[in-house]
This record gives sequence, C-alpha cells and structure tokens, in this order.
Amino acid sequence: MIVREQLVQTALSIAAIQQDDGGVPWPEGHVDAWNHIECLMGMTVAGLDEPVKRGYGWLSRHQRADGSWAMKIKDGVAVEQGGESNHAAYVAVGVWHHLLVTGALPDDAWPMVKRALDYVAGLQTERGEIVWERDAQGVPAPYALLTGCASIHQGLRCGVLLAEHLGDPQPHWELVADRLAHVLSAHPEAFADKSRFSMDWYYPVLGGAVRGPEASELIDREWATFVVPGLGIRCVSDQPWVTGAETCELVLALDALGERDRALRLFSDMQHLRHADGSYWTGWQFANLKHFPHERSGYTAAAVILAADALQGFSGGSGVFRDIHALSPQQGTCGCPADLPR
Repeated sequence: MIVREQLVQTALSIAAIQQDDGGVPWPEGHVDAWNHIECLMGMTVAGLDEPVKRGYGWLSRHQRADGSWAMKIKDGVAVEQGGESNHAAYVAVGVWHHLLVTGALPDDAWPMVKRALDYVAGLQTERGEIVWERDAQGVPAPYALLTGCASIHQGLRCGVLLAEHLGDPQPHWELVADRLAHVLSAHPEAFADKSRFSMDWYYPVLGGAVRGPEASELIDREWATFVVPGLGIRCVSDQPWVTGAETCELVLALDALGERDRALRLFSDMQHLRHADGSYWTGWQFANLKHFPHERSGYTAAAVILAADALQGFSGGSGVFRDIHALSPQQGTCGCPADLPR
C-alpha cells in the first residue's frame, strides 16, 4: 500500500508538469479537459491547493459559450475544435469531489458545471445514449461510445448532487442520467464496438450505471481476457501491454462493488510502474519487457492517487466513485462536515 508521504510525492509529480497557465498536459503537450480534471482531483486529495486553484481557473477560461471545451488545447490554443461530451460531463465529478474533500467549491464552479451538463444533455438521443461529440461546425456525432457514456453517467449524478446541495435543482439532468443508465445496462447495440478496449468492460461499473450482482457478473465475464496476474490489466485485449491508469480504474470499480481483496491485489500488482520520483510510467509491454509508451503521465499518477484514496480513505472524497447515488455532504457520509458552505 501507499503511505501519505508517497501519495503527496505522486501528486507533486503532477504539479511538476502543470503549465504556467494552469493546464495539466498529456506527455505529448496538449491538454484535454477530462484528463486535466482527473489530475486536479489527484492533487486535491494531496492538499495541493494552489495548483488545483490554477487548474480550475484554466477550465473556467477555456470553457466555450456552449458549455464545452475544445478537444485538444495546446499553449492555450485549441488545436482540435470538436467538443467531447464526456470531457464536459467530467467537470461535475471534479467539482463534487473538490467539495467533498475541501468543503468548498472552486471559484465560478457552479455556473461552469451548469453550462457543461446542459451541453451534455443536449447530445442525448431519443433512445437515451449520448453521442460522443459535437464537431467544429456544431454537428452532433452519429454514434455514442460506451466508455464515454459511462463516465457521463457519473458526471450527471454528481451534478444532481451538487444541484441539491446548492438549492438549485436541475431535475432534467436526473432524467437524462436515468435514461442513460438504462441504455448502458440493457442496450449494448447503442454503442460503437470498442470491446477490445478494457475500458468498455469495466466503465459501466466505475461510472455507477451498473452495480450489484449484474456488475459482479460483468467483471467476472472478462477478467481472464484483460487481467495479467502480477502486472495489472491490458489496455486492449489483443496486445501484451498493461497500463497503470486502466488498472487503477478497475481497482476503483472493484472497490465500488465491495471486492476489496481483488482491488488491493491489483493495486499492488501495478506498483512496478512507480518511478523513484513518485510519478508513474503509463504502461509496460510485457512481451518486449519495456515501458510503453516510454513516458510517465500525469493522468496515470492521478488514477493511482484516486485508487489509493478509495482503498485507504486519505480524504473525504474517497467514496466519489463508490457512492455515486448516495454520497451527500449533508449526510456526513463522506467524512465531511454536515454544514458545508453553499
């Protein structure tokens, strides 16, 4: 397991790659909102308040009038204009998590969340799935992605909890989330086939749309396909490559199901990716015995922190993936004070 000092060291490795304008980039140099928010969540757990504040400032500045973010932003300039629905939805997860951990909202967070989730709601189809993007001309994509929709489901649920906490109900988000959950659990044909990717396997559980016996059966069904004992889980089923972020996300999904033993074992297995400075290699190609790609990524470090928090309870946000439907700061179930500021 990881002790608090190691967790902080990992968070500092994320802060070290944060750009002057507050963006947290991929190793390739661009920033996208989803991975940026994940990195802010990791730093929030570790108490790195100033980098987190600058990171939410980056989100506020780069949100567009329709509520979305450009798909890729480099040096403050959009280099891919389309707006992904799961990128927009994840801001609600980050802000809710920030409230659970710190007892406060980032500056201008609620208007930002409202714009973002209304953008997402506008991309729901008649059947209930949410298409993956609106392109640079404003045209919705012709299909939806299962992983993205599962993440969107969590964003909508967190947005509903935020709305209730702030006394500004948004009942249409709950309706959108309910319809989306049904499609995620009952209509696999609604989504483009990306089944070779491990994320399409466990994300319906991670995002909270599928829980209980159905979720356990789903996890067991593909366990042998993706899990490599002693190393972690494959990114894709047909390649000898395990990745740290996906492994930690599966840890979070297992924790949400109460499967602590398997979660702990997987978390321990992926620690071979830890670098001496607390950062994490993105992955390991176990046929060639090389790190692949040859990079250490902020989003992998963030996933490690969130998994460690879920397993060890370092912060009041440790249940943000586990308790999507139930977690409420008013209830005090997360270790937060019951009288959080509104």
